[in-house]
Amino acid sequence: MHPFLNTDFHIRWSTLTPETIEPSILHALEEAKSAVEKISTQPAPEATYASSFLALEKATESLSAGWGRLHHLDSVSDNPAQREALNKLLPAVTDFYSSLSLNPRLWNVLKTVSNSPEIDELTEIQKRHVDETVEDFKTSGADLPDDKKARIATIDSELSLLTKQYSEHVLDSTNAWDLIINDASRLAGLPESAKASAAANAKSKGLPEGSYRFTLQFPSMFPVMQHAHDEELRKQVWEASSKIASEEPYDNSDLVWKILELRQEKAEILGHLNFADLTLQRRMARNGEAALAFIEQLHDRIKTPFLAEAKQLAQYKARKLGLDATAPEPLEPWEISYYAELQRKESYAIDDEALRPYFPVKGVMDGMFQIASRLFGITISSRDTVYLEPGSALEAAHGGAVETWHPEVTFYEINDSKSGQHLGSFYADWHPRETKRGGAWMNSLHTGELGEPHLGLIIGNMSPPVDGSPALLTHNEVETIFHEFGHLLHGLLSDVPVKALAGTNVAWDFVELPSQIMENFCWERETLDLFARHYQTGETIPEELFQKMLAAKNYMSASAFMRQLSLAKLDLELHIHLSRYLGRDLDEVDREILADYRAPVKTQSPSMIRRFGHLFSSPTGYAAGYYSYKWAEVLDADAFTRFQKEGILNPETGMDFREKILSKGNSAPAEILYESFMSRPADPLPLLERAGLA
Repeated sequence: MHPFLNTDFHIRWSTLTPETIEPSILHALEEAKSAVEKISTQPAPEATYASSFLALEKATESLSAGWGRLHHLDSVSDNPAQREALNKLLPAVTDFYSSLSLNPRLWNVLKTVSNSPEIDELTEIQKRHVDETVEDFKTSGADLPDDKKARIATIDSELSLLTKQYSEHVLDSTNAWDLIINDASRLAGLPESAKASAAANAKSKGLPEGSYRFTLQFPSMFPVMQHAHDEELRKQVWEASSKIASEEPYDNSDLVWKILELRQEKAEILGHLNFADLTLQRRMARNGEAALAFIEQLHDRIKTPFLAEAKQLAQYKARKLGLDATAPEPLEPWEISYYAELQRKESYAIDDEALRPYFPVKGVMDGMFQIASRLFGITISSRDTVYLEPGSALEAAHGGAVETWHPEVTFYEINDSKSGQHLGSFYADWHPRETKRGGAWMNSLHTGELGEPHLGLIIGNMSPPVDGSPALLTHNEVETIFHEFGHLLHGLLSDVPVKALAGTNVAWDFVELPSQIMENFCWERETLDLFARHYQTGETIPEELFQKMLAAKNYMSASAFMRQLSLAKLDLELHIHLSRYLGRDLDEVDREILADYRAPVKTQSPSMIRRFGHLFSSPTGYAAGYYSYKWAEVLDADAFTRFQKEGILNPETGMDFREKILSKGNSAPAEILYESFMSRPADPLPLLERAGLA
């Protein structure tokens, strides 16, 4: 009757149609309100942990499941009717979730139980559940006077609408541009794989033979920026990509300031100087200035090699063109990737395209599963899948096949190797579509009770298959798959009995540790040989090519390092010192904040703030938290030294990581979990050594 709320483990995606959204979500909303009312109206002195904290967790399960499925479909299968239904319901759902911590009767029950003698009888994890929930309520305004509570609820509702609008602008602006090339000579320098993909894209749009279609989706545009000899073509693509969500009707400029103002106002109402302090108070960094100091200290360590790389690349271009290389002109932004790739090929005699045949997506997945199986004591198997058109009348009898939301989606099960227990299942969806937002991510669809399986998904926008050949990935795309799989393992191997503390529900600057540590296995010969095999011959990467890979590993590493630092710096400055910048031209603000984080270029780029979905496509997301990537890199580089010392595929080390990190969720503070695995605090030196910047 309400398909978005169906409790079957295997989701019937074809039944989740736009017309079923409103009835499903409104039903779940009423159920959740009724359950919360029951908790709130019980006599506070008679309330127990089970009738309060645990009951509250269960009260929102159905709504969270249905709303989560809807948001997932919005990310991977956007359509007008679905978008309209989601936006219509967004204020009511946001208001409900905001109202929980602002409900005085509910807060009274929770506070009373948290101070009752029963707490002493709870398990350590139940006590942490109580403490974390109480802190959630306090930091959301539970102790505020009524007028301020009302304002917080209004802000939350406005942020939900504004950030959804921001995200839609980015997707629609991306899809609004394409470039049709009919003169194949303009594609000189492009790899055959990129040309074949552009030709297939054109064909899919009904364009005549000999046409090539390029879009602003990364696998389409980046080969142009990296390889095309035609400078005008590169400039055309760069200008379009840099203007995503910066021109009407998709301009996000005003939305950025509105979102930042509302976040700052919320922080001040809740007693904090700024949004960063509000957001980070229970993360490892603790406050905005500490996170900013972390970024600035790393910046100071790598500024010199960063500027040296930029100057050296400009000299390389000058020499290539027969110009004076002693005082080279800065590069244009559409020249950087092109000359960096030319120089890399010359310096290391390596081309990303030479590696592609060794990375068919299925082979990468299969080998990655072998690595995880050996390390973490699990087995991973694929299931047959079926795609049904939304609203089709077919029933679920498909010979045991699992239904998916798109024909390209695959489905897998994870079991414990020793006990055979079904730990979890997941969907994988790797290739771009116009109805799918950019980037890569992991998410949870269902957190099982202790002993029950979890359900998750991993999503990306990788190089698609072309003309019947398998999808062949770049090494960077392989790292992305391993990264998202690390997040997935964190979710699916969780054995925390309280759902609110399970899986990836950890401090945000700790959440990237399991994902980033998996990337290390993409660089070790022992593990590469398990998945890097030629799609036609089955041969592993030749030793000569592997050595070239390693030699080129830290090529331009200071530039890549500085890019991440610049994004974190931009994020933190806007969320800590908003009054310095509010209402000014975004491009001017961007240049001012990042003056010391950018290499000289001839043409200034428009600010990416307008398309920075990590910060602005949800009410919080990575806002004031983008530094987490570098913070967690310190952790992952340090933690991986244990694997290097004890054996890359040492099952004892792997099981220790599973038991002390992957399975533990938020059952203890992040620092304690990390130190339980490493027997000491994190050391930042391995990260700089790994990047060749120590």
